[in-house]
Amino acid sequence: MDQIPEFWRTEVFHPLSVHFPIALLLTAFLFKLIALRFRTSTWINGGSILLLLGVTGIWIAVYTGDLADGIVSRELCDPTVLKDHENLAILTAWIFTGTLLAEILRFFNISFFGKKLMKFVIVLALAVGSGYLAYVGHLGATLVYQQAAGVYTPSEDCAEFN
Repeated sequence: MDQIPEFWRTEVFHPLSVHFPIALLLTAFLFKLIALRFRTSTWINGGSILLLLGVTGIWIAVYTGDLADGIVSRELCDPTVLKDHENLAILTAWIFTGTLLAEILRFFNISFFGKKLMKFVIVLALAVGSGYLAYVGHLGATLVYQQAAGVYTPSEDCAEFN
């Protein structure tokens, strides 16, 4: 290749969009965990807002991942990793979405388990979602760093940078 490809390619939107929801959702889990002990509105409401923003972001990440899938899957040595990454990402998005719905029900004092148990169910779901999120991130890193998914690899002599 004689020139470096443009940065704003479709497959680049996914890595640009995944890091915010990862940070937001993991921080939401920490806020809700702390809120079990220190029941201040900062921890409770802060965790809820972070969860809402994180769920919005995770669905954007799933969408941009779908866009990148068709481009990078043709270049991978082991596309099964990409399929696992995609399937588990969707499962993870649904876990956090369900947790957000439970949080909305809790906010409106609608509880199927009792108010106190509902808080523990939400934190447990956030813990499970965070575990899946970490594994999905690991699979994504495997795609990038072991199979160069969506990554431009320069020529051996790097002539395109001259």
